Amino acid sequence: PPRAPLVARGSPSCRPLAGRFVRFPALGADSENLKGHDVYETQASLSKRKRPDGIREMGFGRRGSRVHLEEGTGVKTEFEFDEEFLETKEQLQKLQDGNHLLFQQVPMVEIDGMKLVQTRSILHYIADKHHLFGKDLKERTLIDMYVEGTLDLLELLIMHPFLKPDDQQKEVVNMAQKAIIRYFPVFEKVLREHGQRFLVGNQLSLADIILLQTILALEEKIPNVLSAFPHLQEFTVKISNIPTIKKFLEPGSKRKPPPDDIYVRTVYNIFMP
Repeated sequence: PPRAPLVARGSPSCRPLAGRFVRFPALGADSENLKGHDVYETQASLSKRKRPDGIREMGFGRRGSRVHLEEGTGVKTEFEFDEEFLETKEQLQKLQDGNHLLFQQVPMVEIDGMKLVQTRSILHYIADKHHLFGKDLKERTLIDMYVEGTLDLLELLIMHPFLKPDDQQKEVVNMAQKAIIRYFPVFEKVLREHGQRFLVGNQLSLADIILLQTILALEEKIPNVLSAFPHLQEFTVKISNIPTIKKFLEPGSKRKPPPDDIYVRTVYNIFMP
């Protein structure tokens, strides 16, 4: 399927945002996490698509760059934004030379008059703005802790397409072991013992969204990865059926496919000598 562009611009359907918006981290690679990794050569180029003005994102096309969320348990928030994909070294160099990238890296999101970089900073800003980051310091700390742990696992998935073919299956086994032994037991225990509707309290948070994203990505490679975790199975069904998220996950939505050879080759051409 065609990929959406890479600078995000738009506004939530319930109320406008001043500025432009960048995606939540997802499957793919950017200049934050690509360095130091062996990138395997593949082939082709990315397509481009633009959204109405509002929020703007710059980076690499990848799954998750468009998100539809619900604040708490009922207020609908849909992020509609333009994306601009980097397809050449010259595009990246132009952004760097124009002082658009604080640390010379993508992704970059323009929103509320700011140019935000660093994936976690982008996540925190948007989550806090839309009441997905807890009601007090304790909840925010728990959300942050769960998100950081989940992102450790998600980053293995992000880099998987850039491994050599011989190493990709080995890494799937490694990801399965880490998920089943280290990460999923933690969330299974939390969901089993705390008696709340979501990972943190009774309101949807960034922690729920990142965990769902990671579970769905893992299930594409390891379909039975949740077989020993009944509470995580229930969690996945519940969060996936939140109306705006359900719409995003349905066929025909703007959800990005997993990175393919076209994507990998494009990233390689931009960042490698």
